[in-house]
Amino acid sequence: MSRQLGGQTLTLEEAQPLRGDISTDEITPIPVLAFFDQRLGSYPYVGLKTGPVLPIGKDDVASGGFTVSVAGTRYGKGSSREHSPLAEKKAGIRLVIAESFERIYRQNADNIGLLTSTDLSLVPRLQAGEELALEELIGNRDALSTAILRSGGLLNYGREHLRQQPDQPAEASPQQPTGPLTFAEKIIHRHLLKAPGAERVEQGAGILLKADWRFIHEYYTGLCAHLLHDAFGERFSVYQPESILAFEDHLSYKHRSPAHLQQSLVGELDGLSQAHRDFVAKHRLSAHGYLPAEGSEGISHAMMAEHYALPGQVVVGTDSHTPHSGALGCLAFGVGTTDMANAFMTGSVRTVYPQVLRISLVGRLSAGVTAKDLVLALLADSRIKAGHGVGKIFEFGGPALAFLSTDERTTLTNMTAELGGFSGIVVPDQETVRFLKERRQLDFVLEPWMTSDPEAKYADTIVLDCDQILPMIAAPGDPGNGQRLTDLTERVRVDIAYGGSCTAGKRDDFDHYFEVINWALENDLRLHPEVKLYLQFGTVDVRDYCEEQGYLPAFETFGAQLLQPACGACANCGPGSSTHQEQVTVSAINRNFPGRSGPGQVWLASPPTVVASAIAGYITSFGALQTRHSAATSAASKPGQRNPADRRPALVH
Repeated sequence: MSRQLGGQTLTLEEAQPLRGDISTDEITPIPVLAFFDQRLGSYPYVGLKTGPVLPIGKDDVASGGFTVSVAGTRYGKGSSREHSPLAEKKAGIRLVIAESFERIYRQNADNIGLLTSTDLSLVPRLQAGEELALEELIGNRDALSTAILRSGGLLNYGREHLRQQPDQPAEASPQQPTGPLTFAEKIIHRHLLKAPGAERVEQGAGILLKADWRFIHEYYTGLCAHLLHDAFGERFSVYQPESILAFEDHLSYKHRSPAHLQQSLVGELDGLSQAHRDFVAKHRLSAHGYLPAEGSEGISHAMMAEHYALPGQVVVGTDSHTPHSGALGCLAFGVGTTDMANAFMTGSVRTVYPQVLRISLVGRLSAGVTAKDLVLALLADSRIKAGHGVGKIFEFGGPALAFLSTDERTTLTNMTAELGGFSGIVVPDQETVRFLKERRQLDFVLEPWMTSDPEAKYADTIVLDCDQILPMIAAPGDPGNGQRLTDLTERVRVDIAYGGSCTAGKRDDFDHYFEVINWALENDLRLHPEVKLYLQFGTVDVRDYCEEQGYLPAFETFGAQLLQPACGACANCGPGSSTHQEQVTVSAINRNFPGRSGPGQVWLASPPTVVASAIAGYITSFGALQTRHSAATSAASKPGQRNPADRRPALVH
């Protein structure tokens, strides 16, 4: 890359192997999201790491005159941020060629008119100066993608085909399927819309769905408003505003965010918040915002599950972890900003009819094993690492599912984003009914159609034997770097321990944090003096629950720093983020891509492992910590022996 930035031309062969798994966190790191205008063109790839090096700096792409970007597999994985392809386009990139693309990234690129191709044979032809026709660049894309590209982007397509009358967008026209279907496919057929390019209803075809809920958060609202104003002028009305939700959940701790303070971006972020609030006020949207002092009412995904999503619905949001709500039996998935702008105007959302991958959970979880350990084990599966789940709906089922609460199930569906999936879903059952009654006082009745047919066809089935799962850890760089804690060969010291985010800030997660901390206090143990522990509530409801349960005094006595609800360090937006490359974090968040939570090294773990590690000062499971303490206590009680606490403890994971 440095050679090319210096003006040297490389052949495709000379550039091999191509860098794969380039995430949107690397294309446009979180601080870059403060911009949504032409300034974005200065920042593509500034977070891209090659080993410890960041070879691409501000303005390098634009000043270098590059028009084509070439990469390896799973390009654009991770966050759904449309800033990534938009930054590339504003820097002069017109075509991205990769061995494969993540669904949301490619869809975002289509929507803004950035061309993408998986045909690497185009590279030498372009380097030879050959002109290529648009049809060849579109290639064998589905009919809907082709129609959108020919229209010049999604908003033009929506205006031409989905908004024939200003206040009468297209309505859902359920298609009667033939043959047995999975539960997710039944939801799709109940929400289908018909429009040019979306006539075919089969796996792999582009389709349009009517959304029951559409939500956005403050990082994207300003960009969404900008896109809508460009397409429709200043005077326009959104479709069914009562089913649109707006959240401020990312930036409420910006005044304590190392990344934003170091780059003097707090003022720019204030502008994002104001643009968000202006849009909310103008269109009279339901909004969940900041608390009076610090924090927010809650993280959007957790709020959707606690207050809005219902079985059988379609939920779309401008965030890749939108599948969180799939644990309640709805089809929930993330979309880009242009997709959401179109959904605001038409009520419809574009996607591809996906395949369904069944994850069958058998056996029963061992003591100390959580849903986070299950998903880290699944991420480490060779089939998943090979991309077997990319673009698919993960249907979680099997006998072991009955032992998982809805909070735990949301961890599974939430992290289908890391698994490469389109969405995650759980067929609703009596646990779903219990959750809706307990959390929302709803007497929900499951309808007969809310199940997968016995003869439904799946792309494949992966059986996960819960009896064999032990506490897991994922090494820095990618959530797929999973391994059993018992397989760690070296002690990994810890500087920061963080428990929070949409995937680890729920009631059940705080039950786990309390269990470990209460055990520590009963055994006269405290937070390791060289470790900072942050516990951040996912929603105000979770905070209130912890207060009612009497957890807060224990957390404070132990030495944990309690943070009000917000995305926080998970999105590098608050306390708990690292500030130096040498720092090591053990975190219960959902992804650890380079730079995700600061410049340090992030190890992913379950809530019990995070707190146990904060006690030990190095990464360890709660069970191993208990065993070590019991052995030390027993040895210390024997007369004439030196207290093992005075010696360097043995390595226990």
